[in-house]
This record gives sequence, structure tokens and C-alpha cells, in this order.
Amino acid sequence: MRRYSKQYAVGSRQEAITNYDLRFTNLKSKIFLPFTAYCLLLTFFIHASSTYAAKAGHAKSTSNKAAVKVTDIKHWSNPNYTRVVISLSGDAAFTHRLLKEDPAIKKPRRLYVDIRRTRLSPSLKQPIPINDGLLKMARAGQYAKDVVRVVLDIESIEDYKIFSLAEPFRIVVDVMGKREVRSQESSASGGRSQPIPSQPSLAQQLGLKIKRIVIDAGHGGKDSGAVGRNRLKEKDVVLKIAKGLKETLSKETGAEIIMTRDDDTFIPLEERTAIANTKEADIFISVHANASFNRKAGGVETYFLNLTNDAVAIRLAARENAVSSKKMSDLQYILNDLIKTSKTNESSRLAAVVQESLVSNLKTKYNDVKGNGVKGAPFYVLVGTHMPSVLVEVSFISNPKEEARLSDSNYIKEIVAGITNGVNRYVKEMEVASE
Repeated sequence: MRRYSKQYAVGSRQEAITNYDLRFTNLKSKIFLPFTAYCLLLTFFIHASSTYAAKAGHAKSTSNKAAVKVTDIKHWSNPNYTRVVISLSGDAAFTHRLLKEDPAIKKPRRLYVDIRRTRLSPSLKQPIPINDGLLKMARAGQYAKDVVRVVLDIESIEDYKIFSLAEPFRIVVDVMGKREVRSQESSASGGRSQPIPSQPSLAQQLGLKIKRIVIDAGHGGKDSGAVGRNRLKEKDVVLKIAKGLKETLSKETGAEIIMTRDDDTFIPLEERTAIANTKEADIFISVHANASFNRKAGGVETYFLNLTNDAVAIRLAARENAVSSKKMSDLQYILNDLIKTSKTNESSRLAAVVQESLVSNLKTKYNDVKGNGVKGAPFYVLVGTHMPSVLVEVSFISNPKEEARLSDSNYIKEIVAGITNGVNRYVKEMEVASE
């Protein structure tokens, strides 16, 4: 018998196999391959298919796992102001648009925010009722495969501002409007703000212009702030100062004093601002302790919200904001529009009198105290405030000498007295100016 090399026809149905040859019948228009080559080709296709499937599955899994998610929506409001904060698991680009009422489809006037390359977290409970006279509700949906749309149904607004904050990334929507005040307390979703008492404050009874002051003790809870060489924590020092200010300012100004925190609790920066706005504060003071890699750096400085090219001020703001210096550059771009409508002049004046009073009061007993002046910087906690607002860095906790002083109750009392004197001066100036 003639010996044939072994061959295989791809797709054939009839096969004749012997120990010596591999023959095919009825194989019109078939492709013939050597048997060994076929086996190699088949192995390649099987391997390639499984590899592709594995990679595709891994890519899909990785994509889903890495996708930025819209995780939460919170709000705070008063009769003329609502702040809505949209929290995400990572950075995202977004656009927004205000839509007119559409009676044909029974849709109210609404503001929507489209957040690109994001997915809606299944844990997000919605719709979120607001019903504060400005907004009816907030709702979110997967508008497109990689676009989440958050919609705010409007009852009555006059203006709004929208901006983002970083690390963690969140989108802040501030809605302003004018409507008649309802007999209800300010509402807060997820907030810790205190209810406004029904009885008028002493300042209101006396007809004073400064009726309410919000004192913000920086950091708190999981956020210790700066920590000194002897383990003194910024969050503990500034809480003592804030409590002292509540007592002295209440007595000396007659104003109602509200604290953003009165214990060791973490409060997000945007919520602190929302507390001040929803409580319609006349003054906002955020208290902090400074820090530097240079242990010899020391002194007192007071800030108001503004843009800056000062590298030291930017680094400080980055630390207090808990973000990188790169993120600070992005924030300055965002703030460019917001600062135009902020109380910049009033805030800079408040900062000046607080700084001068604080330094002069400390120098009466600590003559080596250094005054570093008044500066502008982009602090998150001051963004979007509707009242004169300042951030006071009372001393450097990173400086061993100043850390020791911050541990001394007498030094704390002098800080409290100095800030109180400054606020009193500012209040009197405002009273005279309004006459």
C-alpha cells in the first residue's frame, strides 16, 4: 500500500483512518492541513480564546472595581439658603444646567449635574426629600452608561453656585433664594448643627447688628490636625480655645454663639461652612494651630479667603484642607469666581482687628510673641461663607516653645481674650458704620 503523509480536512464529516494513512472522501472545496499543524493551530486557538476571555473578564472586573461611584448626597438648609453636597469615591469631571419648568411633561424647574465616567452606588438611598421652600428634592440616576445625573427639583431660587472640593472629591451646590420664613427650625441631613432657639438672643433684644457668631474648632475626631513633638494635638488645643471664646463672646457681645463642634467629633469642612450659613451667622471664626517643618518657625497669623501666590500660605492651606499643593492650584482657579461674591473686604478687616488684638494681648505677658500679619489664602472652610469669615492660626504647635505654651491654660486664656477683644472692636466698628 502506498504510504501517505497524514492529513486532516477542517470541517469534513467523513473520515477514513488507518494505521498508515488518513484519507478523506467527498471533500470538495475543503482545506487540507498537515495533522501536526492542525493540532498546533487548534491549541493556539484554544489558548488564545481562553486568554482573551480571561483578559476581558479581568478588564471588566477591574473597570467595574475602579469606576468612580457617586456615594452620597447630603443637604443643609435655612429659609434662604441650601447647600447640597454630592460625595464621590474619586475625582470626576462634571457639567451643570438650569432647566425651565416644563408643564407639558409635569416637570418642575430643575438644576441638574452630569458627572462623567461615574457609576451610581447601589447604597445611595433616594430620592432625597428636601422641601425647604427652595428645593423640593434631590434625585440621582444612571443617565448614561458612564454618566450619573443628579437632579435638584426647584421650588424657588434666585441664584446658585457650584464648585468641587478634593480629597475626598465632592461637588458642592449652594442655592440662594428669597422666601417668607416658615416657623420651623433649620433642617440638616447628616449635620450636627444646633437648632436656633425660639427665644431671641440678647443681641436681638438690644437691636444689635451682630446677632450670631459661629466658632469653628478646627479638625476633630479622626483628624488630629498637627501634632507637636510632645504629642500635643491641634484638635484638642483649638477645642479649648473655642469653648473659651463661646463663654467670653457670649458675655461681652450679647450675641448667640454657635460651635461647629463642642466635643472630639469629626465634621467635614463643607459642613462647617453650611452650619454658619444655615444659622445665618454674622461672623465666622475658625481656630487652628500652625505647623512647619522648620521647628524654629513661630508666631500668630490670621487669614481670610483669597487667592495667593505665597508658597508658604498655599502649603498651610493645603495642610488644613488635607489636600496636595497641586489640588490647591486647581482650587484657586475654581475660587476665582467665588471670591468675587464673597465678603472679602469685611473679612480682611475682621482679620486685621483680630490679628492686632491677639498679638498685642499676648505680648503683654509673652513679649517674644511674633505677629506674622494678615494674609489671604484658599481655605476650604471659608469657601462659600455668607458672612465675614477668618481663620486664626494661634501659634505654631511644631515649635517646642510654643507647643509648651499651648499646653498652658494661662496662655490659652490670653489667646481667648485677644480674639474676643478683636471681635468686640469689629462689632463696635460695624455698629458705628451702620448708624
